[in-house]
Amino acid sequence: MRKLLAAALCLAATATATGCGASVEPAKEAKDPRSTAVTLTNCGHEVTYDKVPERVVTNDVGITELMFALGLEDRMAGFAMPDDKGDLTDVPWKDGYDKVKWLSKDQLTKENVLDARADFVFAGWNYGFREDAGFTPDALKKLGIPSYVLTESCRNGRTETARGIMPPLDALYTDLTNLGKLFGVEKRAATLIAGFKKEVAEVHAMAPAESPKVFLYDSGQDQPFTSGRYAAPDQIISEAGGVNVMHDVQDSWTTVGWESVVERDPDTIVICDYGDVSAEQKRKFLLSYAPLRQVSAVKHRRILVLDYVDLVESPRNPSAIARLGAYLR
Repeated sequence: MRKLLAAALCLAATATATGCGASVEPAKEAKDPRSTAVTLTNCGHEVTYDKVPERVVTNDVGITELMFALGLEDRMAGFAMPDDKGDLTDVPWKDGYDKVKWLSKDQLTKENVLDARADFVFAGWNYGFREDAGFTPDALKKLGIPSYVLTESCRNGRTETARGIMPPLDALYTDLTNLGKLFGVEKRAATLIAGFKKEVAEVHAMAPAESPKVFLYDSGQDQPFTSGRYAAPDQIISEAGGVNVMHDVQDSWTTVGWESVVERDPDTIVICDYGDVSAEQKRKFLLSYAPLRQVSAVKHRRILVLDYVDLVESPRNPSAIARLGAYLR
C-alpha cells in the first residue's frame, strides 16, 4: 500500500493507556533469552526462526508501531517511512520513535538493511516487499536474513497480487500473538489484544440499528483506490456499525470503478489522509466530481477523515473504530 503516514492519534483501552494523551508504560516482561528455535505460521506457511532477533528493521508506520506497542524498541535497529507522519506528541509509544534510528524516508532496501546489520525484517507486500526492486522474503533469505510478512498483506492466490487471508482484526491479533511468541513477550501481547477486543466490543454494542453504507476513499480520480474485504477499513467500518460497500471485493487495497461507487450509493465516505494530496483536496474533489453528485454521502456532505495509520493494520485500529462509530451514530 502506500508510502504514507499520518497524523498521530491516541490509542485507548489497553492495560496501560486508557485515553488520549495517555502514555504506555514500557513492557516489564523480561525478554526471553532462549536460543531454541520458534516456529510460527505466517501467511499460511510454517516458518522457523532459530533465535530471538536482536536487530529488527521495519517498513512503514503501522508495522513499526506494532513493535513499539509490544515494547520491543530495544530489539530494533531501525525503521523506514516517509517523513509526513505528523505530530507524534501524543502517541503512546513516542519514546520508540525517539530511541530507534530512522533508516530511510522512503522504503527499505537491501542496502539499508545490510547497513543496519539487521538480523530480521518485518514488512509486507506493498508495505516494503516488492518484486520489482528484488526486495522479497526469498531475496533476504539468500542474504541470511529472516523476515516476517504483515498478515494483512499476505497474498491469497486469487490473482497474482490479491492480498488478504483473514478478517483484518484477526490479522492484527495474529501478528501481535506471533510477535509475542517470537520475542518472548506473550503476556504483553495478550494484554494488548484483550484491551483491543474490549474496546471494539464496546463500540460495536452501540452500533445503529440500520447499518449505514460506507465507502473508503484512499486516492485516485480516474479510478478510486479503496478497501476490499481484507484491508483494515473493512472491519473498522463493520465494527463501527457500518457496512463497507466494497466488502464483496476479495482483496485488501485495490482499485474499483466509480460506477460501482455510484451504484452502491454510500451514506458516508471515509477519506484516508496521507501523502501529497491533502484530505481537504480529496474532499473538494469528491464534492465536485459530477458522477458522484447524486450519491447520498456527497449530497449530504457526510465525509469523515481518518489517518493512514488508522486504516492500515496497526495498534491504532481500535481507536479508529471508536471514532468512526461515534461519527456514524
